[in-house]
Amino acid sequence: MTVTTEQPVDLLRRQDAQMADVLAGEARRQASTLQLIAAENFTSPAVLCALGSVLANKYAEGYPGARHHGGCDYADQAERIAVERARALFGAEHANVQPHSGSAAVLAAYAALLRPGDTVLAMGLPYGGHLTHGSPAHLSGRLFDFVGYGVDPATGLVDYEQVQALAREHRPRAIVCGSISYPRHLEYSVFREIADEVGAFLIVDAAHPIGLVAGGAAPSPVPYADVVCATTHKVLRGPRGGLILCGAEFAERIDRAVFPLTQGGAQMHTIAAKAVAFGEAAGPAFTTYAHRVVANARVLAQALAEHGFAVTTGGTDTHLITADPAPLGTDGPAARARLAAAGIVLDTCALPFGDRRGVRLGTAAVTTQGMGEAEMVRIAALFTAALRGDPAKTRTRAGELARGFPPYGP
Repeated sequence: MTVTTEQPVDLLRRQDAQMADVLAGEARRQASTLQLIAAENFTSPAVLCALGSVLANKYAEGYPGARHHGGCDYADQAERIAVERARALFGAEHANVQPHSGSAAVLAAYAALLRPGDTVLAMGLPYGGHLTHGSPAHLSGRLFDFVGYGVDPATGLVDYEQVQALAREHRPRAIVCGSISYPRHLEYSVFREIADEVGAFLIVDAAHPIGLVAGGAAPSPVPYADVVCATTHKVLRGPRGGLILCGAEFAERIDRAVFPLTQGGAQMHTIAAKAVAFGEAAGPAFTTYAHRVVANARVLAQALAEHGFAVTTGGTDTHLITADPAPLGTDGPAARARLAAAGIVLDTCALPFGDRRGVRLGTAAVTTQGMGEAEMVRIAALFTAALRGDPAKTRTRAGELARGFPPYGP
């Protein structure tokens, strides 16, 4: 195969028309439907450029200056830039940018701090805990003894008295603070106090709020946690991947846990794309963006409540909204299906206190497209139209709205 300067899309069309059709179809789908999955966003063209760069060709096991392969001069530069930008962005003493995903980052944190059989206190899965927080279907649930804390049944907020009581009873080796469907800010200082009282490590899984932290729209867990695990997509608007932040005290343990303990070679093209995203997130435009994400989420949550949805915790502090569509005569899975038919893409989530599922959505992607509070009100109306009327007719309206805000321009 020879190297060519032909444009990538043209090259793919000529060499693999079938896959080119798939990518073109996905681009049309993203541009013509409303993307409300809380864990998704649109990267910048610059991030996509780095992600599809020649660094995809480079094998770079190890760390800068200590690789197991030759020819890593530029790979080392890319990783050092990513690390320094992450440290500066989040005010952390150490950053590891190699985890392939948020789950990989959490597993590496466990590997660095725990031994098999250790007790870990984390949010229970029925209340919004992640698979890596002790699901029996996940390796974490097989290796460690997880105890789950929950939320107050009246408010839906984390029950910190219960967290403290469980910590005193079970004396966990680590406490995990984080959730995939909790729409409010977590009290990191309270978790820190509880962890200190029982001699536990504090691991913050900040996969969802880390982008808001970068933009100053959410409190930072870095001053309180022993280790912060995160993703670089979602609100942060980078490539799909993981990130670990910690103090100098844990730097060597974290690095060894990522490589060679739990991962092999670093994905250098992804690391380069992470560096680009960190650089973008350090600018004033991203700060404005992050605050708009939250403002849009609050307006959308209020509008959904006015249309009859039971919004958990009564609203949101973040980009994320969870709601029960039962007052509209349906459940989460059925609502997701009808909304999908209407061109509105979102997820379901567990609802506390009962074997029920609601809907989980976020405003990161639509805010990236340039939508504002007026569009959030329109989206809430589309929800009701899809669930109570004809999804096909609603799809036309949703498509018109989406196409008015193209993610990558006309």
